[in-house]
Amino acid sequence: MGLNVAVIGLGSMGYGMAQVILRAGHRVWGRDINREAEARFQASGGETDPLAEALLDSVVVVVLDAAQTRDVLFGPDGLAGRLRQGAVVLGCATVAPDFARETEARCEEAGVLYLDAPISGGSAKAASGDLSVMASGSPAARAAAGPVLEAVAETVFDLGESAGAGSAMKAVNQMLAGVHVAAMAEALTFGMTQGISPARFFEIIPRCAGTSWMIENRGPSMVAGDYTPLSRIDIWPKDLGIVLDIARSARFAAPVTAAALQQFLVAAAQGLGGENDTAVAKVYAQNAGLAVPGARDD
Repeated sequence: MGLNVAVIGLGSMGYGMAQVILRAGHRVWGRDINREAEARFQASGGETDPLAEALLDSVVVVVLDAAQTRDVLFGPDGLAGRLRQGAVVLGCATVAPDFARETEARCEEAGVLYLDAPISGGSAKAASGDLSVMASGSPAARAAAGPVLEAVAETVFDLGESAGAGSAMKAVNQMLAGVHVAAMAEALTFGMTQGISPARFFEIIPRCAGTSWMIENRGPSMVAGDYTPLSRIDIWPKDLGIVLDIARSARFAAPVTAAALQQFLVAAAQGLGGENDTAVAKVYAQNAGLAVPGARDD
């Protein structure tokens, strides 16, 4: 039997997730500060009625960060206090583990279940229902979130019976992902100094030991000079900032992560924050007096 589900945040990830939950036979409300995104989702079959909080079985929060998650759940119009007892919230944003634990406790006080459920896989996998979810939370929360997880995920990693562990694992993933994007940009532009074109780089490296998921995923758009934002530069100062905050609290040095963060901060300062994260290559290229594909059109 279909559930009543709200997806809060219809960006590149949330929109795809809302679509696959809808296709799985559930009744889905999509909400976003961007009214055009809401209208587009409603035109594709999403609910047009006002959000019926008391009827919701699940709320999937796919917003930018902890501050937006807190506002959605506990702000002046927060959902947590208006959901029915036993409804489940899936927190999918990249947040610090302490914030996930705090959110679980506040939801419990409101009689609502909470699953720490950060996601990975990119917008294409969000749209096809093939995400990886790093889930931690009580058995009751995991069970209540089951139908939504079945719709959106290819793989659900069970990381324990309390919130925080899922977000810790996502921080590890983001450390690698952010470093890989910056390393790809560095290697690409280094190759250009040696007469290796971006097209040649992406023809060869994905077949060699130096490849990564980021290279294989981002390569085609880089060769085309397409910086349409699917994962924006602005995401990385936030996510790598979270990683380094966690590292400091653990008294763990993360110098490679810190170096990658600096490149994204420079890119954001140059006005590239709204572009796809591959635009960090423009920073390296500019420093070398080069131009990556698409840069001359900026």
